[in-house]
Amino acid sequence: MSQTLEYPGVHTQLTAKESFLRKDIDFDALIPTFDQGEPFRNVVIDNFFKDDVAQAIADEFPAFDGPAWSVYNNAIEVKKALNHWDRFPKNTYSVFNFLNSDEFVAEMSKLAGVKLWADPGLHGGGWHSHAAGGKLNTHLDYSIHPKLGLERILNLIIYVAPDWREDYGGSLGFWADENGAPGELRKQVSCFFNRAVIFDTSQRSWHGLPEPVRCPAGMARNSMAVYYLCEPRESAADRGRALFAPHGEQANDPTILELIRLRSQVNTSQSVYQTNGDDKSKK
Repeated sequence: MSQTLEYPGVHTQLTAKESFLRKDIDFDALIPTFDQGEPFRNVVIDNFFKDDVAQAIADEFPAFDGPAWSVYNNAIEVKKALNHWDRFPKNTYSVFNFLNSDEFVAEMSKLAGVKLWADPGLHGGGWHSHAAGGKLNTHLDYSIHPKLGLERILNLIIYVAPDWREDYGGSLGFWADENGAPGELRKQVSCFFNRAVIFDTSQRSWHGLPEPVRCPAGMARNSMAVYYLCEPRESAADRGRALFAPHGEQANDPTILELIRLRSQVNTSQSVYQTNGDDKSKK
């Protein structure tokens, strides 16, 4: 049975952080680990939410074959996404609200070492889901937010698929940059339930899951994602859309290379999506 979480109000003694997160998470103490992450700054936090919060979010996740999703289905990305606040159930809405709150953004600013802002529009974020066969080619995220003009610097992803096993695949890979392309795979983050990963997406941060997910029918690699922004720095790339890399034999396929080119441009990216007509979640 699903449950309703009590969101902290003005009369409670608990902060939102104390209500939603595992109480002993100390973001100040995580700064050295984050800064020393390879091949770019990152940190993995297990048991991120309190147990009841994580389960409540998982219980609210929509069925993969439901009608609400925006659908990505092409040779470089096979997934579903949803970032409309009015479609989030109560608990999920409350948690996304907390992750975009001044209180939590201040904690993310500590890791980034620069003042951050939330993106309340969840551009590219929200719910993500990959069923069997789902994938996401290695890529660099957009750099400059197409509407706010701020630089995207931190990604927070929390995995919310109970009973996920490592042999189902779907691990998030981090690749070193090699002359503007993904080089050596340096780290893989298994997407175990209630695990969070935070990483700096501004350091030529090639990441993805290019190998198809292998979970059983009826399961999906579910996650929630929130991104954090800063004032554009001199070093900021000017990407307004994600830049994908070909995987394996795709490198010799002109059709795939043209798809990647179209996908990387703000004015042509929509033409390569297969969606239900709802393009708000595009990144």
